[in-house]
Amino acid sequence: MPRVAVIEDDLPTSNQLAGWIRAARPGIEVQQWFTRDEAEAALARERYDAVVLDIELGRERHAGVALINAINKLGTRTPVLVVSAMPAAIYRSIMKALDAWDYLQKTSFEEADFVETFLEILRTARPATPAAELSLDPLRQAAPLWRGQRVNLPLTAQRILAALHARAGEVVSYEELYAVVKSGRNRDNIRKHVSTIRDAFRELDPDFDGIENVPMRGFRWSASRA
Repeated sequence: MPRVAVIEDDLPTSNQLAGWIRAARPGIEVQQWFTRDEAEAALARERYDAVVLDIELGRERHAGVALINAINKLGTRTPVLVVSAMPAAIYRSIMKALDAWDYLQKTSFEEADFVETFLEILRTARPATPAAELSLDPLRQAAPLWRGQRVNLPLTAQRILAALHARAGEVVSYEELYAVVKSGRNRDNIRKHVSTIRDAFRELDPDFDGIENVPMRGFRWSASRA
């Protein structure tokens, strides 16, 4: 069944939205979050079919904007329905520019309006799929995800990781890896970047052993060992 996040700091409003969603789609999984920090952690950890959020969370007037940007950086294409008291005449265009699905202004819509919009999102959006162990989006230059967690890597290390992952199970030679670095095209430099990649993965997963050194040749992404 679909999984939905409701991000709203006001408990009665959060419960009302969650109740409408459950009534409209029995069996759906609804997770409720009330602060920006816990919502950001959940968005990085979980995969949602839709997110319903308020712009203002606690004292953070534009926390919802930051959360939409975080979703966009993840590259998951999760549709976002914004439900806020901020004036729709001003904020609807702003939310659209941020790739939010739609904007509903509190007190100006009924349950039927919300349910119709929400069900349209579920009908149109792609279902969430279980996260691959490693998720890369080199075109957006978003941070890689390892088992749902962000891997903090500089851009050159990301390029090397993408080159290894694209040919998982095969040896990628030093010469081939030179093509993805802008400077320092020598073996020592490549080995330093690979060491940086390993260290970043091991911060999240101490048992990570997914990059194999092939002596005198290069490196191999060993998916079966990762």
